[in-house]
Amino acid sequence: MTAHRRLAICYAAPGQNLLPHAGPTRNVLSVAKSLGQWADVTVAFRSILEPFQTDMYRLIAIDAGAKTASAYQDDNATRGIHPVAHLSYCRTLNAFAREQARSFDVVLEKGWRLSGLLSAAFRRRGVPGILVENDVRLWTEPVTDVHQLTKYVLHAAADRVASSCSRRVSMVVAETHELERLLINHRRISPDRVKVVGLGVDHTVFRPTNQDAARRALGIRPDVLVLLYVGAMDEYHDLEPVIDALGRSARQNLELHIVGGGEYRARCQAKARHTKTAIRFHGPVPHASVPQYIAASDLCLSPYRTSAFRGGGVPFSTLKIPEYMACGRAVVGVPSGAQSLIADGVSGFVRPNDVDSWVSFLDTLPPREHLSRMGRAAARSVESLAWETTAARYLAICESIASSAARGDDESVAVSPAAPAR
Repeated sequence: MTAHRRLAICYAAPGQNLLPHAGPTRNVLSVAKSLGQWADVTVAFRSILEPFQTDMYRLIAIDAGAKTASAYQDDNATRGIHPVAHLSYCRTLNAFAREQARSFDVVLEKGWRLSGLLSAAFRRRGVPGILVENDVRLWTEPVTDVHQLTKYVLHAAADRVASSCSRRVSMVVAETHELERLLINHRRISPDRVKVVGLGVDHTVFRPTNQDAARRALGIRPDVLVLLYVGAMDEYHDLEPVIDALGRSARQNLELHIVGGGEYRARCQAKARHTKTAIRFHGPVPHASVPQYIAASDLCLSPYRTSAFRGGGVPFSTLKIPEYMACGRAVVGVPSGAQSLIADGVSGFVRPNDVDSWVSFLDTLPPREHLSRMGRAAARSVESLAWETTAARYLAICESIASSAARGDDESVAVSPAAPAR
C-alpha cells in the first residue's frame, strides 16, 4: 500500500440502530466524520431510524428490512429480540459481508452482544477486522425462574461467542485501560492485540456559553442551584439514590433537571413525586439543544450503578463526562478508573452512588460561585480531547492491519480467492 492511498474502511455497528441523539451512535459518527478526512468511510448500522445527510462518509443499513419498532425505542438494535431473530440476523450479517467484502480494505466493528461475529464473516472473505469494544457484559439479574434461567443461558452463550470471535480479530480497540484488562483477563485476548484509544469531544458543539441566557431560554430561575443529568435511565445509569437523597437533604433552593428517557424513567418519576425538591423531567431533546441545558446547570451528574459492571467498576469511557466538562461544568462521578477525567475537588467530585453519600454531599455542596470555578478548571482539563486525535489513531491501526493483510502477515485473515487485490 502506498502512503498516499486512501483506505476503504467500513465502520459497522451491527448492534445499533442509527439514532443521532444517542451517545453510542454519536460515538460512531464522530469517529467516522473525522476519519473521513483521510479515508473513504462507509458507516453501517443495523437500520437507520433517523436518516440525515453528510459529505464525510457514506451511510448504509445492514438489514434494510429490519422491523425497528420496539418497546425500548433506543439505538440498541438487538436488545430484547427473540433468539430466533438473533439467528436470522446472523445470517443477514453473513450475507452483508459476502455482498460488501470487495468494497473494503478493512472493517471496524463496534462492540455488541455478539462482538466479532461480523468481523469473522469478513475475515472468511479476506478482509481484516478490528473490533472497537466498549464493554464486557456482566450478568446481574437473579435467576429465580425458568424465564430467568433461559435468559442467563442465552447471555452465557453470547458471551462465549463474543470471547471466541474477539480472540480471532486482527486487533481490538478498547476505550479505557480498565476495559483493556477485562478483555485480556475475561476474554483471554492476547495483550499484543489490544490497543487503548480514548474518546474525543466536539468542541464546536460543547463549549462554555452564557448561563443566564440559557436559563432564560429554558425558564429556569436565575438564583437556583441546578443539578443536571443528561442520558438514559436504565440498568447502568442510576438516578434513584440522588432522587431519594433530595427528599432527605436539608439543602434549600436546589433543583434537579433530567434530560433523556429510558426504561427506568417511569420508576424515577414515581420516586420523584415523593420528594420535596423540584425535579423536572424534560424527556429526550434534540442533540443540538443539550449544550443549552448543560449551560443552565451548576453541577452535572454521572451516576452509574457500579454493581451492574464486572468487578464493580465502570470499564467503558462515557461521552457525557467530557461533554459536560467541555461546557465548563463540574461533574459528580462514581469511584471508577474509567471516570478518571474528574479530579476530585478540582474539576468535580467522586462519590459513591448511594443515598447516604448523596445526602452528605448535598448538605455540604459548595456555593454556586465555587462550582463555577471548578467548571472552568473542568473545561481546561479536556481542551486536548478531540475526535480528530481519536480518528487519527484509528487510521494508524487500520493502515497497519491492512498492510499486514496485504503482505500475508496477518494470520487472522483467511486467504480467499474471491478477495480482490488491493
